[in-house]
Amino acid sequence: METNKVQGVSTGDRTVSAGHDVLQGKSSRRGLAKILPFLGPAFIASVAYMDPGNFATNIQAGAKYGYLLIWVIIASNVMAMLIQTLSAKLGIATGMNLAEMCRERFPRPAVWGMWVVAELVAMATDLAEFLGAALGLHLLFGLDLFPAAIVTGIATFIILGLQTRGFRPLEAVITTFVGVIAVCYFIETILDKPDWALIASSAVTPRLDGTNSSTITDSLMLAVAILGATVMPHVIFLHSALTQNRIVAKDERQMKRLYRFELIDVLIALPLAGLINASMLIMAAATFHSSGASDIAASKDLVSEAYRTLEPLLGSAASTIFGISLLASGLSSSAVGTLAGQVIMQGYLHFQIPVWIRRLATMLPAFIVILLGFQPTESLVFSQVVLSFGIPFALIPLVMFTRRRDIMGVLVNHRLTTIIASVVATLIVGLNFFLLWQFISDTFLGGNS
Repeated sequence: METNKVQGVSTGDRTVSAGHDVLQGKSSRRGLAKILPFLGPAFIASVAYMDPGNFATNIQAGAKYGYLLIWVIIASNVMAMLIQTLSAKLGIATGMNLAEMCRERFPRPAVWGMWVVAELVAMATDLAEFLGAALGLHLLFGLDLFPAAIVTGIATFIILGLQTRGFRPLEAVITTFVGVIAVCYFIETILDKPDWALIASSAVTPRLDGTNSSTITDSLMLAVAILGATVMPHVIFLHSALTQNRIVAKDERQMKRLYRFELIDVLIALPLAGLINASMLIMAAATFHSSGASDIAASKDLVSEAYRTLEPLLGSAASTIFGISLLASGLSSSAVGTLAGQVIMQGYLHFQIPVWIRRLATMLPAFIVILLGFQPTESLVFSQVVLSFGIPFALIPLVMFTRRRDIMGVLVNHRLTTIIASVVATLIVGLNFFLLWQFISDTFLGGNS
């Protein structure tokens, strides 16, 4: 059997053959069957936009300010769609992923520095995702966090083992997890009975809480937390790797057609992630804010407190569904984070270690956090702060590369696309540094900045 390799994930003949037939106009497939060979990479990338770190931010926003900030989630999702589209396009046009492009185009000292930052970011991301899954097991089954972490590690090893069977089984499992999260929040939304008219109004009306300067600042900080942490640098690297050799176009016409199919993949997967994030906020707004339990937003262990509070407000089914969604989010995003780490190391250094060694290495920070007794939610927040460091090192090179015709060929950005992408990159990088400064100010300067 002929196989292709995408960062250690073997690709079987059947999907590749079907994709090539469609690109060459030889396929008799119609409708969804025609698109199916190209679906998958964006679903894997989308997991990062609904990881356990998003749970804390969205629940806090909904509990404290109701539906007010739902427009931020929509704006964030639009930005994410643009960035992930550029990443997918880079892989298609160049046959290389973002880390490999950086290695080829930048000086060696810069490459080593970028690799170190990317590895630290990947580990911080994995900390949030691993802790989220362990917390889900703890909430659902009453396991202490340490044995829950061990079970999480075993489960992610099993998921990553699907790589040996090709990319389709792995994509199928990740997509199933996304579906589980979506169904859980669909059920939660029905149980919550939200105010749909107010949701519609808030979705199209950008505004902050304006009763006084303090609440304006607080709601602005939450808006920045949602928007500023939108783009996860590790999946920018990963998405370009997932498209670089998955189905290879043989000429410019096929390349354009392949890009259109991958755009469909993004347009399906990323809005779904956006709806799930919006549902998290809606659940918190309809349940906690509406019932006067908005003080839950100030809890140090926000996610656990939200789980416990759901049962008396909506019944035991609601809290169980919440726990299942958190577990599915943590397991899927943890596996994706490990894959991204493989891509980063191989791309920057042309060196790859067995995935189980990387999994063990990235599990260690989570075990240390649990053994030292840190609150899981506070650790999730800290990991998002560390994440801020890595965003410029992924976003800026991505925009730089995709605007160059000598690199991208027929898939080079339109001038307007580059302008919009540059504005988005500047906004996201600026907001993340603002969050970083606020964290430093609050933690080390006593908030007197």
